[in-house]
Amino acid sequence: MLTQAVEALKKTTALVPTATSSVSPLPTITDPRPEYQLVHDEGKRTLWVVFVIMLVASLAFTAMSWSLPASKRLYHVITTLITTVAAISYFGMATGHGVSLHDVKITEQHEHVPDTYKHIYRQVYWARYVDWSLTTPLLLLDLSLLAGLNGASIFIAIFADLVMILTGLFAAFGGEETPQKWGWYAIACIAYLVVVWQLAINGRAAVLNKGTKVARFFGSIAGFTLLLWTAYPIVWGVADGSRIASVDDEIIAYAVLDVLAKPVFGAWLLFTHQSMPETNVELGGFWSEGLKGEGQIRIGDDDDGA
Repeated sequence: MLTQAVEALKKTTALVPTATSSVSPLPTITDPRPEYQLVHDEGKRTLWVVFVIMLVASLAFTAMSWSLPASKRLYHVITTLITTVAAISYFGMATGHGVSLHDVKITEQHEHVPDTYKHIYRQVYWARYVDWSLTTPLLLLDLSLLAGLNGASIFIAIFADLVMILTGLFAAFGGEETPQKWGWYAIACIAYLVVVWQLAINGRAAVLNKGTKVARFFGSIAGFTLLLWTAYPIVWGVADGSRIASVDDEIIAYAVLDVLAKPVFGAWLLFTHQSMPETNVELGGFWSEGLKGEGQIRIGDDDDGA
């Protein structure tokens, strides 16, 4: 009897479910409320103000060139193109063009609870990079002609400048938790050092052949330009890079730098150029006189006189 009771108890115990050690992973949590970093009225007004400044500067530089023969307008043409492109760029940004939302995914790790994810949507004005890819080579050309740099140095400086601008654009849209953003940023900074080398070392050596006055002026305006250009990656780092600065603050910072680097730079260069004949770069031939009789197509004339 006792034996039968023990056997029955064993069978009952075997039917009791036992706990398993496998635990299903906890699901990740995504914040359903994304953050939007957008331009506001202050930033929009700034874009319109800079558009007007660039437009007025373009008209002023054009008017300054009218008193000169075409052969002596090279600096005026280049400088006017700089502010004209900038005016077009700022008009586009002020009217809402040339801007995209960049989705940034932020991971927040926790010890005892699942990781959380947050999406930040920030406006990136890619029109600014189109502007810089056209205007900064022209700025370098102004400085290179002033210094008397050789063609090889000018080519290297402009190529490095384009690498700097394009990799900066790639960095602006780079992924947050990948090497993309800061990797592209590092490449842009290295390219900028090449530009600095061409202007500060090769440019300084070349301009000494033009005399003390031109060398002193080149040192001042090139130093002013490089100082401003050094501030651009700093603004990028606290704006698009780390998102510490708001979009409005970013627009205002870039606006101040652009006004100093383009209209102020251009006015300084052109007024000094007019009072310093040693800076002249005179172009003849097609630039100032066109084709004339050479290369024109003649209709009805036979070489054999038939």
